[in-house]
Amino acid sequence: MMKIFFYALREFDELPYCEELKQETGIDFDWAAAYPSMENADLAAGCDAVSFTPCAMPEKLMNKFKDLGVKYLTCRSIGYDHVDLNVAAKLGLRVSNISYTPNGVANYAIMLMLMSLRRMNHIMKRAELQDYSLKGKIGRDISDCTVGVIGTGSIGTTVVRHLSGFGCRILAYDLYPNEEAAKYAEYVDLDDLLAQSDAVTLHTNATKDNYHLINEQTLAKMKDEAVIVNTARGKLIDSKALIQALKSGKIGAAALDVVENENGLYYYNHMGDVMDQDQLAILRSFPNVIVSPHTAFYTRRDVRQMVEGIFQSVQCFQQGIENPHEVKIK
Repeated sequence: MMKIFFYALREFDELPYCEELKQETGIDFDWAAAYPSMENADLAAGCDAVSFTPCAMPEKLMNKFKDLGVKYLTCRSIGYDHVDLNVAAKLGLRVSNISYTPNGVANYAIMLMLMSLRRMNHIMKRAELQDYSLKGKIGRDISDCTVGVIGTGSIGTTVVRHLSGFGCRILAYDLYPNEEAAKYAEYVDLDDLLAQSDAVTLHTNATKDNYHLINEQTLAKMKDEAVIVNTARGKLIDSKALIQALKSGKIGAAALDVVENENGLYYYNHMGDVMDQDQLAILRSFPNVIVSPHTAFYTRRDVRQMVEGIFQSVQCFQQGIENPHEVKIK
């Protein structure tokens, strides 16, 4: 019987789905709440696959898994940039990610955009102190805005389609435009999108080519007081440059569900800890910045589909059939 070892498994939401899928597929599993490390790698001995959410996956650990007989590294996330595909290929380890309905992340991004445009973070914090005055709380209506969507894959295209109901003008940028997004958005080059958009939302995978896509130079091209939303990957934004743009007033607001260097940060309880996260602390201090802890995906449907994708991948690998979730070196 094939067996998966789940690291960083959450007993309160993922585990029941694993138990259901074990019965449905006949694939066994074991699990630990801890993230994978050299200290706990031996837990995966005898397993065909290991599964994990975004975390540090150094070559030494990948070597250890190979020595233990693991053949598949299955990411319980859409993103897979935490796994070095070249190292995995060298070791003969096959890698997969998952997919889930785009509605959860797309709608969360739109929620963050609306909150930023209407200054809800600032309004709610002042309301907690019983400050119900209006000064400094005036916002912008999304219907009067131009929204730029960077990346029109499944999630980005869903954002475009859902935004169309708000009556705003929508611009899109992608290396590979698609017909569905083009029904609602005008494709333009990146510079034009940045220059014309009142709000910009990111929906592209992190790659070597788009590392710090939003940086000092691209921020300077943006419309004054523009809003930035990131529910994709923290590496897409140069945090230092964003902080400076917020301080200067060039950027009006930012809503970040992901941040740079979040391995070891999300999804741990660090309450009371002294954190080595200076840039995050600065961002959180701004009244016009919303920071949520990588929860855009977090709906019941999406969590079920994430776990289901792992079992599907292992089934495909086991049966020697094409795995739609397999990640290969391009």
